[in-house]
Amino acid sequence: MTAALGSLPFLATLWLLVVVGAKVLEESGAKIAAALKGKPAQLSPSASILRHRRPCGRGTIRGNVVWRAAA
Repeated sequence: MTAALGSLPFLATLWLLVVVGAKVLEESGAKIAAALKGKPAQLSPSASILRHRRPCGRGTIRGNVVWRAAA
């Protein structure tokens, strides 16, 4: 009886891993295949838009930090 109850969580975990693996391959399978062939991946238009930096008029906040000596 314990073997049957022990195999049920094992099978559920195995099923979950298969489902998650299929989802990952569906989303990034083209990138993986292109990397294995040594070619650049064809990005979707939405992905290329996200890579471009937006122009910032005032610069970064960290670039304007002034260090002061401790009193």
